Amino acid sequence: MIENLHGRALLADRAFNADWLRQALARKDITPVIPPKSNRRFPAAFDKDTYKWRHMVENFFGKLKENRGISMRSCKTDQSFKAFVSIAAIVIQTK
Repeated sequence: MIENLHGRALLADRAFNADWLRQALARKDITPVIPPKSNRRFPAAFDKDTYKWRHMVENFFGKLKENRGISMRSCKTDQSFKAFVSIAAIVIQTK
């Protein structure tokens, strides 16, 4: 799954704190923003300010899923689903 990954940083939780993943991201010049597990002998550094964005993104998706039509994917076409997500995002942002 990492082969087609592009970007500047990967924001993930502690479950993705593995040396092989960090090395694979380093080969692709992607900065891992993953907090170390508490039982790591040599914890890796991470950018705490960037990691805060992960929490905001997860909260936003949680708010989107509060809309029954989005969480159940009740739209018939991809275009109508995209429009429904866009409308819900606008409503969330205006609150």
